[in-house]
Parts: sequence; C-alpha cells; structure tokens
Amino acid sequence: MGNGASAGSSSQLTLEGGEMLDVAKIKTLVPELRQQLKQKDLEVERLQNQLLLTKQNLLERESELGKLKGEVHKLKSVLQVTVHKDGKPDILSIIQEEATMAGQEVGRMKKQGVSGESSGQPNIDIKHYDKDFRSKQLIKDAILDNDFLKNLDSTQVREIVDCMYEKQIRTGQCIVKESEAGQHLFVSAAIFLHGSPNILTTSYDGIPACKLGRFYACRCSSSGLAVTDSRIWVLDRRVFQAIMMKTGLQRQEENIRFLKCVPLLKNLPSPKLAKIADVLEIDFFHEGEYITREGAVGNSFFIINKGEVRVTQKIQGHDNPQEVRKLKRGDYFGEKALLSEDRRTANVIAMPPGVECLTVDRDSFNQLIGDLNELREKDYGDEARGAQRSDGSSPLEVISPTPFLEAEHSYVRLEDLEILATLGMGGFGRVELVQLSTDRNNTFALKCLKKKHIVDTRQQEHIYSEKRIMMEARSPFIARLYRTFKDKKYVYMLMEVCLGGELWTILRDRGNFDDITTRFCVACVIEAFEYLHGKGIIYRDLKPENLLLTNQGYVKLVDFGFAKKIGSGRKTWTFCGTPEYVAPEIILNKGHDQAADYWSLGILMFELLTGSPPFSGSDPMKTYNIILKGIDVIEFSKKISRNAHNLIKRLCRDNPAERLGYGKNGIVDIKKHKWFQGFDWEGLKTQTSFVPPIVPKVKGPADFSNFDSYPKDIDIPPDETSGWDADF
Repeated sequence: MGNGASAGSSSQLTLEGGEMLDVAKIKTLVPELRQQLKQKDLEVERLQNQLLLTKQNLLERESELGKLKGEVHKLKSVLQVTVHKDGKPDILSIIQEEATMAGQEVGRMKKQGVSGESSGQPNIDIKHYDKDFRSKQLIKDAILDNDFLKNLDSTQVREIVDCMYEKQIRTGQCIVKESEAGQHLFVSAAIFLHGSPNILTTSYDGIPACKLGRFYACRCSSSGLAVTDSRIWVLDRRVFQAIMMKTGLQRQEENIRFLKCVPLLKNLPSPKLAKIADVLEIDFFHEGEYITREGAVGNSFFIINKGEVRVTQKIQGHDNPQEVRKLKRGDYFGEKALLSEDRRTANVIAMPPGVECLTVDRDSFNQLIGDLNELREKDYGDEARGAQRSDGSSPLEVISPTPFLEAEHSYVRLEDLEILATLGMGGFGRVELVQLSTDRNNTFALKCLKKKHIVDTRQQEHIYSEKRIMMEARSPFIARLYRTFKDKKYVYMLMEVCLGGELWTILRDRGNFDDITTRFCVACVIEAFEYLHGKGIIYRDLKPENLLLTNQGYVKLVDFGFAKKIGSGRKTWTFCGTPEYVAPEIILNKGHDQAADYWSLGILMFELLTGSPPFSGSDPMKTYNIILKGIDVIEFSKKISRNAHNLIKRLCRDNPAERLGYGKNGIVDIKKHKWFQGFDWEGLKTQTSFVPPIVPKVKGPADFSNFDSYPKDIDIPPDETSGWDADF
C-alpha cells in the first residue's frame, strides 16, 4: 500500500517501521472516534459562543467597575467625614453622603457626539446605474423593510435604487470590518456572511447585509466575510446624503413656488413660506372622491400636486350641481379656510386616475404664521427686493459671513501659556487650564484639537464653523473664544475658563436635580438658544457635558463643534449630535433646523430631573430606534412634576413644526409655559438680582478642584501639514 503501509493478512495492516494493526479492531473503534469528533465539534461551538459573549461580558465588567468606583468614592467620603472633638463622626454628614449616592449611576461614561462630514454644498456627482427589474425591486424591498429608510418618499427611494452600483464578492472577501467607520450601505442577494468572527448568518434577498449604523457615523459592531461567491449593491454614504439634500431642497422650493402663486400668501416673507412648505401634508384622493363638498365647513387649504379635479356648483335652474371648471397641477382651492370657518362654496371631485394634494389646516397655519387677516395686507418688501427668481421660486435667505470682531487678549502668544491641569478630554483632543507665564492670575481654557484626527474624520468645516460662531458670540450664557493658534500637530482655541465645573459632573454626584435647579439650568440654555437662533445659528449638541458653571453659578454653553449658521427658513442635512439627544428628523435625514434644538431641550430637562436621558440603548443604532418610537412610549419618573412632564412632551414632538418654540411666537412660548411661571427672566439676563441654586466653591483663578482628574496625555499625534488650517 502507499504511504509506507503494506498489506499483511486480510485482517492486519503493516505500517512503515513494521508495526502491525488489526483492521477489525480499527473498525470497532470508528464509532467511538466519530463520537469523540462530535464532542470536539461541540466543544469548538461552545468556545465560539464564549468568544461571542466576550464583548458583552466586557461591557458588563465596565458597568461593575463603575459601581466599584462609586463604592470607593463612598468609602472615601465616609473616611473623610467630619469628626467631633469627642472623636465621634458627624452622623449628619454620613446621612447626607448616603442620600447623595442613593439611586445614582456613579461612574457612568460621558456621552460622545457623532458626526458625518458637513453637507454644506456637497459637490458630488449623483450617477445612475442600469439594473434589471428584479434587482430594482430587491433593493426597494430592502429599503422599505428598514426602520430608518422606510420613511423616505417615493422620489428618494427611486434615486437611491438608481444610484446603487453592483459589486461582485468572492468567497472569503471581507465586506465590512469590525470597529471600522463605515461609508457604504449594502444590499445583498442570497449571500452568506460571517456576522461576527464566530457566528455564521445569512443575509437573504431584500435585507441589507450590513447594519445601517455605517450610514450614521457609527462603527460597525461586527465583521462581514462572504462564504460564497455572490454580488451586492452598494451606495456611498455621501451620495445618500447628497440625494437627501437635493430632494429635500427641491421639494421645499417647489412647495414655496406653489405657495407664491396663491394671491393670499404671495406677500408673506420667504422664511414664513418655508415654514408653511414644511408642514404641507400629502393627501391622495381616488377617482370620484369628494375632496370638498358645497356647504360643508372647511378648515383645510389644498394645492394640486398631481392629477386634475372637477369643480361643481349648484346653479339656479338646475337640479344637479354643474361643472364650472377644472383644476390641474399647481392650482389651489380652499384658501379661504385659512381665514375663517366659512362654508365651502363648491364641490371639488377627483378625476381619474386620482389626485395628490398638498394640504395644510388652519390650526397648523395659525400656530406657525398667525392670523392671516393681519398678515395678508402687509408688504414685507420681498417683491421690491426682487425676491422672485426667474423660475418663479422664492429664494432662501443668503447668509453673508460676519467679519470677526476685534479679538480680546490678542497679545497672548501660545508660548506664553503654562498648563496647570486638564479640564476635559475627548476624541479630538483635550481642554487644558492654562495661565500666562507673565500674569499667574490670568487663566484660560485652551482647547487643543488634533489636526490629523480632524482631517481623518473630515471635520475641517465644523472646526472653522466653531471658530466663526464663537468668535462672534456675545452672550453671558455662551463661553467666549478669544483667539486661536496652530502648529503642526494641533489647532488651539483660547477660551474663557469656567471654574465651577461641568454640569454633568455635578449631576453625576447628586444623582438628579430638583425642579428649581433644573429650571435655572434650562433657563440659561434658553437664553443662549434665543441669542443663537436670533442669528440664524443652530447648536445641535446640547447635553450636561457641554454646560459649564461660572464661579458665580451661572450656566454657559461650550463646545460649538456641531453649531452651524443656516439663517431663517433654511435647513441643513449633516448628521451630527449626541445619539441620546438627536432629533428624529436628523436620524431620518429629512433636513433639520432650530426645531432640533428644542427637541434636545426636552431631553435635557428629562436627564436633569431623573439623572439619565429618556432614550438610551447599548449602541447608537439601538438608541436611534428607540427615539423613532417617540416620547409617548417613555415612562416618566415621579420625580418629574406635572408641568415639567407637559413641557417635555411639547418639546419632544415627532413633528418639528409642532414643537413648542417653533411657532409664530418663537422661544417666547417656552418662556411662558406654566413650568416657568413666576421665573425672573429679567434677573437672569442681568445676573444681578438672581441667586443661582448651585454656587460652586472656587478658591482662585487656578483652582480646578471642581473638575475630574485626567491622566497625562501620552498620545502624541503625528504632524499634519495639508494646509487646511491656513486661515485658522
């Protein structure tokens, strides 16, 4: 026999070296060997499952570690408790410490913001790729089966389907890598994927092969390896972003153009028309269906978007209503319903094959715009300024950059600064407490941002926006930016220092705030928002981590990395914010404006009153899914008073146009809410007669005791010399 074995007798086998094996005995051993092999397979599967649970276990250990840190903090507090002269501990201080720790999630991690690259004016070529009908249907079904994408309108779905391109996948090819920031969405056709290094999953027809987290600035939580040859369809994230922005702007401009054709509305300013355009709802009426009936009370206004209608009226001498005219796309009817509850003067009937109308009801109109009787005769000067474009559409406000005001502390040089301590740290760098070497009583906060990381994450435009907005901001509720520096590794922002500490730290140590403390903190934020929104700026990153206390106890807004100047009546499409605070319209890529800040204000109220935000998942994508279910599914703690509960609900409406603060009176409506009844807004503004509920202990300009301790920075970033920061 080959391989060094020869046949002896029929029942024996001679191996190389002369060893004899009994064939019959080997046959009796085969079942046992198979059983052993099966056990080994089971053991391998068990080990695979153990490996799969490793991450989950690590997360649980992190949570346990946080609790242990809390216990250590608690023990230290007891050890450091005040002792009377008789040697007995001060029981009151122990009780106070116990109460402070009760129900507190000590050691919880700070919330991290996420952001896609800016969508200012994406210069992206939107290409269409040919596909057969089955492929188009497969992609469409995948989109409509996804919790995030199923809310897109038909135009957007069609664009996405057309823009996806085919890619051939070979066995063993890595499609997605664990923890890698993603840039693509995949739809697969009967392809087998390793959903993790140890678990084999199938992505079947119509289901995206990779989590949509890659579209939302998240990192993929598992790897994907193809185990069969197949094909997938791919869409780049920036193309998706461009599609959403393009279709959103087209829809808004088209709706504004329709509204401009209505004599009753044509004199309204563009920002007001933009608000109406946003609340226009799409209604479909089947052939022969009555849209309005003569004599019925009406409260809705209609613009025909697709199809035609017949208009009939009762005419003297005729038993049945007679057709008086037909209306087609772009025509409108029912405009008097915006003025009063007058009865309809005619029947409007859908013609075949059906009619699609844009509608708005009187209540929504009055909430956003006000009484049209007062507005319709007012000339806002749009026509005199040539507000009509050549195509008849109304231009959105053009924002011209504001020149920088003369910088304070312009004499300060980077080499004059000495680092005293770290006040905070994040993905982009650190915030250091620094003092002038020539004047040790003059301290600042120096924000040091890693240039390489900024370039890698395409955040250059956000950094420039942060500089522009903060250099111009002059509000007592916004931290000042004095000047900026740069070198080969960092860009620097020299800022006003607030030594009272982070509101997040105080909230962590206390567990939650009472109504009075929460009301004061939220009121400070409202003052900051009123200032920013008045200048057409949205903030987009509200959370306790971005609120600092001054020495006197007033709250200031910091970290404007996600802030953007969009003007009035405009939207932006960049996905950014902190997952727990992101508004639904940002998740759904519908375009967003100041209303997103009002949503986050409601989330902030909830977190300050309870100690944790209402929407929270184990990863960002799960958090987004919970947010899309709405505030009504959230159980409110008894710590939240009835009036606070009502205000949170009104700020966190799914529809941005329905949020308190977005209506005709703006942020004043929030100030007038019952929860703020009796609040001294004037005293808060002047910071004279108001005593803050939290007055931190600050011993001097170099006292950083109100901040957590941070390790020294040992991560030295590489040089970045592309020159993007030439004007920084």
